[in-house]
Amino acid sequence: MHSIFRPLAMASALSLAACGSGADSDELTGLYDGIADSETITLVGTEPFWSMEVSSESLTYSTPENPDGQQTAITRFAGNGGLGVAGTLDGEPLQVAVTPGDCSDGMSDRIYPFTATASVGESTLFGCGYTDAQPFSGDQAP
Repeated sequence: MHSIFRPLAMASALSLAACGSGADSDELTGLYDGIADSETITLVGTEPFWSMEVSSESLTYSTPENPDGQQTAITRFAGNGGLGVAGTLDGEPLQVAVTPGDCSDGMSDRIYPFTATASVGESTLFGCGYTDAQPFSGDQAP
């Protein structure tokens, strides 16, 4: 997918995410309010391993090659089916969609309350997420 279309794809993912969940059309009319502005969101993914910590104004992106991570300013916004994050990382577009729904990382017995799709430059990442107020269930240290 060309990078010019990526913001549209992420926006579409947010607005359509609830369509396949069996949600009534009335539930799709308002903006998503399931994650408070004050909540820190932690996102994790495998293959490749990555993580993101999203506060109200910044995001830290970490990989095994850069465990301390790289921080960047972001904008958080509510869509119809979830929360979006937009910014840049190393001059490349950064887009993240966080939507409610049980998620497994495939490597632990944890169940996360959110799914995540992120684009970092030309890479698309898939993972799971939780917040400080809405934690995962399962082992704390698998």
